[in-house]
Amino acid sequence: MIFLQLFYTFFTIGMFGFGGGYGMLSLIQTETVIRHHWLSSAEFTNIVAISQMTPGPIGINSATYCGYTAVHNAGFTSEMAVLGSLTATFALVLPSLILMLLISKMFLKYMKTPLVQSIFMGLRPVVVGLLAAATLLLCNSENFSLPGVNPWQFCISIALFLATFVGTMWLKINPIRMICYSAVAGLVLLY
Repeated sequence: MIFLQLFYTFFTIGMFGFGGGYGMLSLIQTETVIRHHWLSSAEFTNIVAISQMTPGPIGINSATYCGYTAVHNAGFTSEMAVLGSLTATFALVLPSLILMLLISKMFLKYMKTPLVQSIFMGLRPVVVGLLAAATLLLCNSENFSLPGVNPWQFCISIALFLATFVGTMWLKINPIRMICYSAVAGLVLLY
């Protein structure tokens, strides 16, 4: 039953996950943590961190890890958990594959029409909203702690967040380098 639920959930996310992987994160978090309770909030945060560091699209990486963790947390063996990761990944990619096959010829023909252009204009704010929602969902106590609980971790987390934002946005430091710098700083300052 969990495999059918995984397939349906990630197929739906793939169908409505405009804006790529980062836009899908809030949908994945809502479905896997809040709605189905397959993962804890801390597990989801770890999955996002691992998905960002591993090669490949973050949406697919997240689906793979979520599928594995959800099936494993349900009490199945590791082999069945691998099947769960394959199910979630395939379900996430399937809507895009179907849509691209169906509309690729029509899209090229009608790309410059006002209707298609207005659809894309309407999708832009939705994508920005999904990306903002993903960002806000990750600003939780697992990532930043709380000032009353652990003020040192909270201040270091905010400082690393701001340094990374400034470094990538204005100083144009390579994001991979910023990830490495932040990881080293987090290890040195928090442990």
